Parts: sequence; C-alpha cells; structure tokens
Amino acid sequence: MTEQQKNGYDVVIIGGGAAGLSGALMLARARRSVVVLDAGEPRNAPASGVHGLFALDGIPPSELLERGRVQLREYSGDVVHGRVDAATRVADGFVVTTTDGRAFRARRLLVTTGLVDELPDIPGLRARWGRDVVHCPYCHGWEVRDQAIGVLGVGPMAVHQALLFRQWSPDVTLFAHTMPALAVADAEQLAARGIRVVDGEVASLEVVDDRLTGVRLSDGTVVPRAAVTVMSWMRARTDFLAALGLQPVAHPSGLGEHIPVDATGRTEAPGIWAAGNVTDLSAQVSGAAAAGAFAAAQINADLVAEDTRQAVAAWRDPFSAENESRVSELVGNDHRHGL
Repeated sequence: MTEQQKNGYDVVIIGGGAAGLSGALMLARARRSVVVLDAGEPRNAPASGVHGLFALDGIPPSELLERGRVQLREYSGDVVHGRVDAATRVADGFVVTTTDGRAFRARRLLVTTGLVDELPDIPGLRARWGRDVVHCPYCHGWEVRDQAIGVLGVGPMAVHQALLFRQWSPDVTLFAHTMPALAVADAEQLAARGIRVVDGEVASLEVVDDRLTGVRLSDGTVVPRAAVTVMSWMRARTDFLAALGLQPVAHPSGLGEHIPVDATGRTEAPGIWAAGNVTDLSAQVSGAAAAGAFAAAQINADLVAEDTRQAVAAWRDPFSAENESRVSELVGNDHRHGL
C-alpha cells in the first residue's frame, strides 16, 4: 500500500472510462491527489473502434484507455484495478471499499461508472452487439452505410431511430416486433422516406460465417439484413451509491435510468459529482471525457474553497499551530526555539 492510500486522496474516481480518466487527468494537473478505481468493464469494449473522436477517430477502445492511464500516471495519478463494493460517508469525507477488501479515503467522489446496455432477449442479439448490431448512428452509421439495415422496434424511439439511419442508407426496414401500432403521422413519415415496415415479432438473427445475414420472424420468414440497430435499456451502474442516499431515477428520454446532476456535475449528495453515461445516457466518448474534465474542475474549485475556509480559520486563531510557527519564524528568525 502506498503512503497516499494510507493517508487518503483528495478525490476518488469510481470508473476508469473516458469520463473518469479525463477527470483524473484534470485533477492531477491541478496538483490534487487522485485515484481511479477501475473494474475494467467499459461499455464500448465490443466495438472495434471509437468513432467521432477528434484526431483519434477509429482508435480501439482499449488503446484509448491505456493511453489515458499512462498519461495520468505521468502526473502521479493512481489507477487501481478493482470493483467497488461500497462507499460510506465519514467525518472528513468518504471511504470507498472494493470487493477484495481494499479501502480508499477521499475528500470528494467523482462517479463515472457508466451504464449497462440491457438488450431484448432475442437469440443472437447480444453476441453481435457492437459489431453488426448497433444502437447509435453517430457511433456506427458510417460503418454500416449503404447496407441493408434493420431497426428493431422495441421502444418509443424506434421510428426516430429508423429515420436517423435512413441518412446513412437508402435500405432501411423497421421491424414492428413489440412496439405499439404506428401513429398515422409516423407511418406517413416512414413511407415518405421509403422505410419498409414489417409486422410480426422477431425470433432470432441469422448469422453465417460470423456475419449477420438476416432477421428471422416468429413465422419463419427471414428478411435479409446486413446490420440491425436496436435501442437498449440503459441502466446506470450505481448499486454502491444507495448507502450515500443516491438512487437512479428514470431518464427523461424514457430509455433508462441515470443519476441526476446539476449544471456543474454535482449530485444531490454533498461531496459527490457524476459524469459520463452514468448521468448522460447519450454521451459519446468525446462528450463523456469533456463532462469528466468539467466536473473535475468544479471539484477542484470546491476543494480550494474548503482549503481557504480552513486557512482563514487557522489564521484567526492566535494559538493555532500555524500561527505559532509563523510567529516563531518572524521573531526568532534563524535562532528560534533556542537554536
């Protein structure tokens, strides 16, 4: 155990993805002691590359995170592999414990644990996730451009998703699956854009030679498709926050649950900030990284304010250790304390 782990950190960051590492870098450059606790389960792990990231488009997710860890360590920030089991409030901040029994003290917490994509129980869907089963046109649209795309109707955003993916391909089919009957206006928009609607529940995906080839309906019909897009139910990773009074709530989009924050990234619980997908379900890597850095700056400002309050209190106390030392320095110069 390092001395810093024994004495505690200014900030413990829970989650080692883009938001967490970006926030940690900002804090370390602000000369704050910081540790990132990383369970090693990034949401984008199945993807071959991170897209839409300025100057780094297409970089493998694992390489991006490793670069971030290397840079953080150059500023004396710590990265510890471990899954958080609990976080509790103590007199001077927080204690975060991992499942293997390690404990980390912190003055502030930044939660960047991301989310879990919960998919419909359709055979083949999970295995293709992040490859030719995707959800975000801005993340994957270019990679499936001009292909035969199927949109799985499982939620309130299915029509919107179909219209979006139409920007990347003229061959888009919406599988009604379990979605409610289309409103007249929605049906008109789909028809106007040449998007075919197929009724009936989807039973499975057809895969040949590790490549998606079609969508099989419950009646046995197979509709050829090269890619499928589906909106997941997005659940924030927040179980350990319950003891601190933080519970996930329904996101306004209706697509999952998140931890609400204010404009600075601060949660309702004093001393705790959150950034990235744990609070913003739609944040891409660039947005999550920006949010992590911004929240970190707010945390540093909060710590500066606390440090200043403590310094003022010590200054006003004539018998404080700080003032005793200051007076000794001024009066005794090089001969203080009998030297």
